[in-house]
Amino acid sequence: MKLSTNFVKDYVDIDVDVKTLAEDMTRVGNEYDSAGNLINATKLVIGEIIECVDHPDSDHLHLCKVNVGKEVLGIVCGAPNARKGIKVIVALDGAELPEKTIKKGMIRGQESNGMLCSIAELGLEHKFLKSEDSEGIAELGADAVPGEDPIKYLGLDDGVIDFDLTANRGDLLSILGMAYEIGAIYDKPVKEVDLSHKEQGEDINKIFNAKVETDNCKMLIVKKVENVKIKESPDFIKNRLIASGIRPINNVVDISNYVMLELGQPLHFYDADRLGNSLIVRMAEEGEKLVTLDGNERILNKTDIVIADNTHSVGLAGVMGGLETEVEPDTENIIIESAIFDSVKVRLTSKKILRSEASNRFEKGLDPVRTVMAAERACKLLEEYACGNVVTGTIKYDKTNNKDKEINISFQNINDVLGTVIPNEEILNVFRKLGFSYKVKGKTVTVTVPSRRLDISIKEDLIEEVSRIYGVDNIQGKLPVVPMKKGSYDKTQREIRNKMIALGLNETLSYILINDKEVNGYTLDKFEALKLLDPITEDRNTLRYSMIPSLYKIYEYNYSHGQKDVSIFEIGKGFYKKGEIYGEDTKLCVLMSGKYLHGLKPQNVDFYIIKGIAEEILDYLGYAGRYSFMKQEMPKEMHPGQSAMINVNGTNIGMIGKIHPSITKEDVYVLEINLDELLQKKVGKMKYKEISKFPSVKKDVAFVVDKALTSKEIEKVIKSAGGSLLTNIEVFDVYTGSNLDENKKSIAYALTFEDTKKTLTDEETNALLDKIIDTVSKKCNAEIRK
Repeated sequence: MKLSTNFVKDYVDIDVDVKTLAEDMTRVGNEYDSAGNLINATKLVIGEIIECVDHPDSDHLHLCKVNVGKEVLGIVCGAPNARKGIKVIVALDGAELPEKTIKKGMIRGQESNGMLCSIAELGLEHKFLKSEDSEGIAELGADAVPGEDPIKYLGLDDGVIDFDLTANRGDLLSILGMAYEIGAIYDKPVKEVDLSHKEQGEDINKIFNAKVETDNCKMLIVKKVENVKIKESPDFIKNRLIASGIRPINNVVDISNYVMLELGQPLHFYDADRLGNSLIVRMAEEGEKLVTLDGNERILNKTDIVIADNTHSVGLAGVMGGLETEVEPDTENIIIESAIFDSVKVRLTSKKILRSEASNRFEKGLDPVRTVMAAERACKLLEEYACGNVVTGTIKYDKTNNKDKEINISFQNINDVLGTVIPNEEILNVFRKLGFSYKVKGKTVTVTVPSRRLDISIKEDLIEEVSRIYGVDNIQGKLPVVPMKKGSYDKTQREIRNKMIALGLNETLSYILINDKEVNGYTLDKFEALKLLDPITEDRNTLRYSMIPSLYKIYEYNYSHGQKDVSIFEIGKGFYKKGEIYGEDTKLCVLMSGKYLHGLKPQNVDFYIIKGIAEEILDYLGYAGRYSFMKQEMPKEMHPGQSAMINVNGTNIGMIGKIHPSITKEDVYVLEINLDELLQKKVGKMKYKEISKFPSVKKDVAFVVDKALTSKEIEKVIKSAGGSLLTNIEVFDVYTGSNLDENKKSIAYALTFEDTKKTLTDEETNALLDKIIDTVSKKCNAEIRK
């Protein structure tokens, strides 16, 4: 947003230079990119050519005697329009122009004490210049006084601040909004906008039809002005547009832009005779065509809002008008449209067509009060500067909630959040400066926020306003006085993170955005994907649900760069919509491939390595003995024979396994646990027992069983038969070799026996082992592998 200081001074009485204003605006949170004068030239004066003769040694130069007020200077000039009697702009000796420094000297034997300037040489952007501004020296009016400032005479003595506004401050995309902000800084009142005008003729509601056929238009205001005269705009309008970065065209078009800058409400003017007697706001039909003002044919779709007559579209709402109904030099009658369109729809359309000053304002939201004001203000200016006759009445469609917001807040709450002791009177003074009305009741205040401040809706917004306007520099820093304690949830995540690092895994941070084609992968859960309305790239257009796609991309990058030993983990978020509920889950995700570099000897990553990682973290969190790995239906991205669900207390909280060979031929194993679901399951206090003083006894046994039988079923039988003396069961080998029946497999177990009261004898352990073998043989139809 480029702020013209002359423009804003129409509404708030300030007397500060442009740099000071820019810094004071920054102090309350409004950053700027640049601040300076519209014309950056020095030592310029108005002069009058009192004599002009040809240079004796040149066929195009002139010798001019120029009255600059206090003296007459001899200046050599080559402009074709230099002549006696005209008022000109003179750059004196030492003048600094944007592209040169003027010094007196000799030109073909004749002394020259300055330069006569064209408008182009003052430094205006090329788009603001007419052909005569470059082809010759500027000719000032007869009322110009020699010796005075030509920039002030031309009305170009303006300051320009280019603000880089935050997305929530749409109210500052207008001169009036800036005036309220500046008024709050300097405690100055803001002047009323002049909307006065006369109306005549038959009521517009009787002669013109306007209707809205879409919920994407919340307000529509239509006015009509007849018998306008298209001509050049007054200098003050042109100069304010130029300072704001907009090229003047003619009085009617310029008034539309002027009101947009002034009030922040974009308008569109239609040639009424070409539009006809109706205006309809509707959604475009799929494939509908429209030639816009730039002469390009646009192919529209159902997400575009259009303005139409009875037969076809004549404009793209909030973005660009149609060529067919544009205001041209012969236009006499004008329909004014002032509206509020859905900001998201305008954003999507403008992204396809053109980002403009108008679309930028629609995207950030508009004040319904200003929507009405803008139409009335345009009528005022068209009546005054285009000789128009305003038709009686207004067509108004309004589905907005334009009531001012009321927020209740206590003085103590404000000071507690800010850590201050600002007196109540000072807080109320801030609200007054901002133009907010309020009512005090005891220790609380009810603040009424005007509709122009769309960014304020909750107590915290008001607290921010107090801190901004009171002055952050006036708030004394001090140590927090509120009681603080370490959060247990954060502690748990930190402990999980430390445990994973201790297990030899490397932590990574990945993007939460993935492609929408990947979002339903690695899960059987039913949910609605959350797609971005305006993604930066289609590769990252959707919030992830499972974290595995994110970690797999990291693996792919490392593998393609020759790093095949990957052991990484991340604690992050997965996002979803289930029914009407939007939610997010905290998850732990692990991906391993290649060599597992932990301990004395690297190991090839397999299912048991990733299973061991899962067991370590579950045991560490206190869920030992309460979890199991269930062979169930798995996502299609997982290997069906080397994957399992992780079940805790009867609920699936995650999964482990190998990624399906259809995705990668490499052995890549993953683990994902929903920490939110897991940590909801309370654990009892950790119980510790003394390490037995007596030695344990280990026995190995291998059973040949049906392939369909799971190890978990066999372990359950072994544990039941082994009783309390059996303290550990581990699988150390699975064999399906050629010397076995094709429907059989061999599973070898390492069994640990221990008694805390005495040393077990061989007879005791062998008896327990025989019992286990006999029980498994009967219940599992197993044979001992010899």
